[in-house]
Amino acid sequence: MKLRTVQEADLAGKLVLLRADFNVPLSQGKVADDFRIRAALPTIRWLLEKRARVAICSHLGRPKGKPVPELSLAPVARRLGELLGQQVPLLPDCIGPEVDRKLEELGERGLVLLENVRFHPGEEANDPEFARALAAPFDLYVNDAFGTAHRAHASTQGVTKHLPAYAGLLLAREVEVLSELTEAPRRPYYILVGGKKAKDKLGVLTDLLARVDGFLIGGGVSFTFLAAQGKQVGDSIVDEELLPTIKELLQRAADGGTAIHLPVDVVAARELGEVAEAKVFPAEAIPAGWMGLDIGPATRAAFAGVVANAGTVVWAGPMGAFEYPPFAEGTAALARALADSPAFTVVGGGETGEAVVRLGLEKRFSHLSTGGGATLAFLRGKPMPALEPLLAR
Repeated sequence: MKLRTVQEADLAGKLVLLRADFNVPLSQGKVADDFRIRAALPTIRWLLEKRARVAICSHLGRPKGKPVPELSLAPVARRLGELLGQQVPLLPDCIGPEVDRKLEELGERGLVLLENVRFHPGEEANDPEFARALAAPFDLYVNDAFGTAHRAHASTQGVTKHLPAYAGLLLAREVEVLSELTEAPRRPYYILVGGKKAKDKLGVLTDLLARVDGFLIGGGVSFTFLAAQGKQVGDSIVDEELLPTIKELLQRAADGGTAIHLPVDVVAARELGEVAEAKVFPAEAIPAGWMGLDIGPATRAAFAGVVANAGTVVWAGPMGAFEYPPFAEGTAALARALADSPAFTVVGGGETGEAVVRLGLEKRFSHLSTGGGATLAFLRGKPMPALEPLLAR
């Protein structure tokens, strides 16, 4: 996939609408994890160095088409300013006469942040009028929000009908790396799957079954697989309605020679909490009243052995309820194993990316994607509507 990039654009003096992905976690009115903001800095600096005038737009959370003060981008503006060493004013909206006036006053190398685009219902609806209003003041558009590339929203796809459109440096790099995985991954190629529910990862498993050499499955996802094999999983999360589908998937994997590695032991508790009593049980014999909340030590060692000999590993989803100390070690152990592996390692954003950053290991992975759902959609070959207008023709 070849994209038109911002390096090809004539930027001097131009008013540029930059779509970034600043959908970051907040805590007590501050940015709790600035990874996505830092990832956008190279594109922002490139635009400013080329003497563009820049307005950044982004969404934050799910305000459902109306202003929600707790989801204002004000904390993002403050953190972005700290990282750039300059003040970044937050405009009161992303469209309207007052915004237009402020943008007209913006000087060369000027930078502002527009307020949350999802405060308008037209954003997620990809409403043509909202897209036209958002694009109206600008000379060109740069998309650097890979995390929303699988969404056809006004700020990711609609505005491209009104402005010359280019890919930012971050988005172009994401596409370059992930394209290599779809075309010629180093073998053996494994997907490390975690997260809470099997239904959230079923599409990934189904679509990539014939493309990979194996899956390592942990987290809540694993218990539906174990239950489909007739194992006793106690009170662990099981998507009962998926059991027939999972049985069929396991059979297809066996017939096609695709390895599926499941936990052999788990860390379980009677309840989820900061100080819950945790015990290790065999994965096939979790007692009633206990629920699996992390992979156990034998599973950590087995999974680490697989990734140590892999050519490529894509990690999507934590191995347990890592935000709670009694159930964090499985995720931490796999993060360390992947950091030590000679494989080409990709972290698929989302909670997994948060865990890796929290552990301070992000620089030891080949690629830490900002994408989450977009990363998996790309690898599965799903439509990426925000990328289509950026293709080099």
